[in-house]
Amino acid sequence: MLFDLRQSRLAHLRATQNSDGGWGYFPHKQSRLEPTCYALLALHGDKASSDAWMRGWSLIRSWQQNDGGFRPGAEIQLSSWATALVVTLHCVHGVSDARFQKGVAWLLGSKGVEGGWLERALGLVMKMPVEYDRRHKGWPWLADTSSWVEPTAHSVLALKKAAPQVSLPALQERVLEGERMMLDRRSPDGGWNYGNRRVLRTDLPSYPETTAVALLGLQGSLLMEDRNGAVAAAEKHLLETKSRLAKAWLTISLRNYGRDVALSAAETPPDDLMVAALEALACPNGGHQWLKPA
Repeated sequence: MLFDLRQSRLAHLRATQNSDGGWGYFPHKQSRLEPTCYALLALHGDKASSDAWMRGWSLIRSWQQNDGGFRPGAEIQLSSWATALVVTLHCVHGVSDARFQKGVAWLLGSKGVEGGWLERALGLVMKMPVEYDRRHKGWPWLADTSSWVEPTAHSVLALKKAAPQVSLPALQERVLEGERMMLDRRSPDGGWNYGNRRVLRTDLPSYPETTAVALLGLQGSLLMEDRNGAVAAAEKHLLETKSRLAKAWLTISLRNYGRDVALSAAETPPDDLMVAALEALACPNGGHQWLKPA
């Protein structure tokens, strides 16, 4: 009997679901929004997982804040960047109700703080240590902080998926602004670093998982001229990386760019439940298509 990587990961996720319906980053740890969203994306559409899926779905829906964002855990009373993942999950599940609309509105209102008048003024009189175009604001990990590549990519992808169900004029321009930010931060080697391409006059190398996530956010972009170069950078990272997280992200991303790549993963599921979910999504029939724009 052939080993089924996807089913082994789905069984592992079902076995490690918390009593509240969510998942922690590791088994028996407190439920958190990010790993719960990835687990639900992996389990979506699997008949054996329908009960587990609905329990998780009910939990994250209960975590919405009054401002429309979703908190990262039951006891943390603030809205999280992972609201983008919840919006994506709503699109995958085909739900565009009031909770969904409020989540989209929260995403549209979230921006990095770079480019303020004080920073621009300082830039005119002194050489800033970090070189990037401050006109382009992405999304931060935390409110009132600077933009980073990964939350920007997740947010742009979520808004692209939400666009057919949302009649907000600001959505398309916000997507373009996020794309401009990511393209401006692209490293000289063709991929993406976590936040910037150049610091203290030194070019920064790209990282495998960040490159993969950035490419997911830039799917369908008319602004990305050197698409082949970016995909080539991702393919190079896949050949070189030893990280299970990076391998899973790169496989998902490259599959969505039409590359026929196979996930290299051990039969034993990883302790990291987010990685387990991503490995399931990276399988040929595992749901990597959920992370495509509408």
